Amino acid sequence: MRAGAASPYHPCVVRPADASNPVCVLNIVALSPNLIGDATPRLKDFARRSGGVRTLVPPLPAVTCASQSTMLTGLAPSGHGIVGNGWHDRALGEVQFWKQSNGLVHGEKVWETARRIDPAFTAANICWWYAMHASTDAMLTPRPIYKADGRKIPDCLTTPAELRDELQKKNGRFPLFRFWGPMAGIESTDWIALAAMHLLESMRPTLSLVYLPHLDYALQKAGPGHPSIRQELRELDRVVGGLLDRCAKLGVTPIVVSEYGIVPVRDAIWLNRTLRDAGYLAVRIEDGLEILDLEHSRAFAVADHQVAHVSVRDPADVAEVERILARIDGVERTLSGEARRAAGLDHARAGDIVCVSAADRWFAYGWWLDDRKAPDFARTVDIHRKPGYDPCELFYDPKLAWPAGRAMAKLALRKLGFRALLDVIPLDASLVRGSHGRAAQASGFDPVLIGELPDPFLEHSLPMGCVRDAILAATLGARHARAVEAELSAPTRALLGGARR
Repeated sequence: MRAGAASPYHPCVVRPADASNPVCVLNIVALSPNLIGDATPRLKDFARRSGGVRTLVPPLPAVTCASQSTMLTGLAPSGHGIVGNGWHDRALGEVQFWKQSNGLVHGEKVWETARRIDPAFTAANICWWYAMHASTDAMLTPRPIYKADGRKIPDCLTTPAELRDELQKKNGRFPLFRFWGPMAGIESTDWIALAAMHLLESMRPTLSLVYLPHLDYALQKAGPGHPSIRQELRELDRVVGGLLDRCAKLGVTPIVVSEYGIVPVRDAIWLNRTLRDAGYLAVRIEDGLEILDLEHSRAFAVADHQVAHVSVRDPADVAEVERILARIDGVERTLSGEARRAAGLDHARAGDIVCVSAADRWFAYGWWLDDRKAPDFARTVDIHRKPGYDPCELFYDPKLAWPAGRAMAKLALRKLGFRALLDVIPLDASLVRGSHGRAAQASGFDPVLIGELPDPFLEHSLPMGCVRDAILAATLGARHARAVEAELSAPTRALLGGARR
């Protein structure tokens, strides 16, 4: 234990006397305890030196946007308003997915709290979600250029604005098509890590938030038990090792977190097809294809991994719709009214009914009964148009003879000025072998917290909201310890109350 002042959190804990201690939070998406082993020697050693692997209890749903918002505000989705990666915006009459403005996240963010305590506190967001229009001192987020002719050109958005050109001149253009889609790979995580190292050295922020997504996509495609995952873990461990080395060189304290763990799944559940059969969901025909008709649907589901938000137009229909949904094979439970409130989802963006799948299932967004009538965007990578999350975007359609070649040919046509549909994505949901979203998963599949932390963050299992307070405690040091204690979130206060009893 480093010498310093005693912490007011717990009389046995000694904290460093620094006014501030730079911290780098590495968000290794989908990392869980069962994946840390021989294939990840750097992570394994870091955990050993940091007191072991602690696990986190995520909010419901345990998905990227909701989990990150809970980590950075200490609030449940009912408080910060991020009820998933997407939601039904009733005012617009549209489903919104993967929006990026930080203004959507209610509540004070951890860097804002820290800045009130220490005005010299600085923060950099390196590809965590809701980075745009945030009050951080620096920001980097993927942001493609959408051309009028349909082309999507890889790019990124930064604060300060000149950082964009600086990073892309140094590291090449942001590898968007390696960040998401059937070509997703380690290249995007490598690029983000290089950008993080650049900011750690040039800006020296008090808090750096770094998003490392590679493992997430590999696990969804192959499942956590697939032999190929060992090599994916080795690649990830190499990137993490480089970041740990850079942190050590610069005197930065690393903390590793993850948003969720990924479990093996065997099949999808098609809620919207059931609602259509029951007469609640409506479709309209556009150019011979079936489009979800939100205007005339009495109920429909916004699917998001293992959780789905169901909007019901008439409150009088909620009970009957919930009975229909509860009888579907693979739906483990449904939440409405008081049960929804108790789950931390009492927010206007949440569905009137929230469905949670069985551990080995997940929710697909589709409503069509005949694949020939699926909308044209269903066979493309189109994260904003689809009214639900689609992990099939990680695959090339195995029914196509040479899907990669088909994609390259169509991209060439686009460059020549022709419109061409990149229809290379399969509709077969059985290809997906890993998913997440349930707050409770089997032991070993939990999200993690690894780092040198004071009490009460030494508990083996912590509510995810405690991450916000762990960041405050780690960065602000003993000089601000009493101010930090006054700002602790409800989950941490509950932990302290239990320890002092």
